Amino acid sequence: MRRTIERGGELRPRAYGGTGSSMEHELSHIGEHGRARMVDVSAKPETERVAVAVARVQMQAETLQRIREGGIAKGDVLAVAQVAGILAAKRTWELIPMCHPLPITSVDIDFAFFPEERVLEIRAEVKTTAKTGVEMEALTAVQVAALTVYDMVKAVDRTLVLGPAYLLEKRGGKSGDYKRTEPLPRTCV
Repeated sequence: MRRTIERGGELRPRAYGGTGSSMEHELSHIGEHGRARMVDVSAKPETERVAVAVARVQMQAETLQRIREGGIAKGDVLAVAQVAGILAAKRTWELIPMCHPLPITSVDIDFAFFPEERVLEIRAEVKTTAKTGVEMEALTAVQVAALTVYDMVKAVDRTLVLGPAYLLEKRGGKSGDYKRTEPLPRTCV
């Protein structure tokens, strides 16, 4: 659904064209009259939910090496980014208006170095037992961790490129499991 403002200023949902994509399904955060709403999950059962998200940060080769060796003046970049990502996952509901506050049971953030691409990859796995999933929490964790990397190294490298960031996997819930199998678009690699 796409929202459009009709004459008289009222927001009305408008369907997207038939592409066979999941965008043809009703958007759950748009109410009957086209206004934003928080989804009512009170009737849903609590189940275990897991989401894994990834973000990539491209930088100069020297900067990547300095992060790996702990040679950044502001301190341990990975430790600070890890804590920032964990905090972001826990506070997602305060940042994203339609997210529910969730009892996060686990946040694990890992880093991988890809020197040939000059990339630091950030991976977050978030878990809960709740009535709704933790995809937004995982995505928020990797994005804030990536922003923190930028903040920590901007004095030595302003060429950093953040992204792409994407959902790699989710498990649990009514919509079932998802694992990204399609490659990223060329512009994202």
